[in-house]
Amino acid sequence: MEKFKAIMQILVAVLLFITTGVTIHNLWNIATRPETISVVNTIIGQGVLIVCLPAFATVLLRKGWKAFNAPSDSIPSKESPDQ
Repeated sequence: MEKFKAIMQILVAVLLFITTGVTIHNLWNIATRPETISVVNTIIGQGVLIVCLPAFATVLLRKGWKAFNAPSDSIPSKESPDQ
C-alpha cells in the first residue's frame, strides 16, 4: 500500500508540473489582451499559481520518491500472535 501511495504522489506531482506549464501558456495568451481590471486580476492570480504549484509538486515528488525507494523492511510480517 505504501508503494501505491508513493506512486500516486509522484503522478500528482507530474500532473501539477503539467498544470503549471498550461497556466504559463494561459498567462501568455491573457497578457496579449487589452488591459482591464479583470485581466490584471487574472495575471496576479495566475502568477501566484505559477509560484505555488511547482513548490507543492516538488514537495510531493520528493516525498513520493523517498517512500518509493524505502526498503521493504517496514512491511509488517503476517505472523499470528498465537506463535
